[in-house]
Amino acid sequence: MDKMILRGMRFFGYHGVFPEENKLGQQFIIDLALQLDLSEAAANDDLTSTVNYAEIHAFVKKIVEGPPFKLIEALAGNIASSVLDAYTSVNEVTVSVTKPHPPFEIYFDGVTVELCRKRDDHGRQQPARD
Repeated sequence: MDKMILRGMRFFGYHGVFPEENKLGQQFIIDLALQLDLSEAAANDDLTSTVNYAEIHAFVKKIVEGPPFKLIEALAGNIASSVLDAYTSVNEVTVSVTKPHPPFEIYFDGVTVELCRKRDDHGRQQPARD
C-alpha cells in the first residue's frame, strides 16, 4: 500500500483538561500518514486519482480549531475516524498529535499521541494492528 504523509501541520486550538487551556489555547502539531493506492495517480498525473492534500489540510484544521477535547487522544481519534469517513480511498490512517507546551513546570519538547486506524474487510473502522 502506498502512503501520503502530511508532516508538521500547525494549528491553534483550545484542547486540554485545565480551564486555562480552554480559555487561552495553544498550538498543536499534527502529522498524518494516509495509506491508499496511489498507482493510478502516479501513472496518470491526475488529481482526481488521489486525495488532495490541501483539502486534507483544511479538513484537519477545521477539527483542530473546532470544539475542544479534554484529551489529545480524543482529538487524534476524532481526526482518524473523520478522515476515514470522509475519504473512502484511504484504507488506513496514522495520526500524531503533539502538544508542544503542556501547562506543567516540566521541560521537554512536548507530548505526542499516535493512533492508527484502518478499515476491515467490510469497510468498518478498527484499530490497526501489526
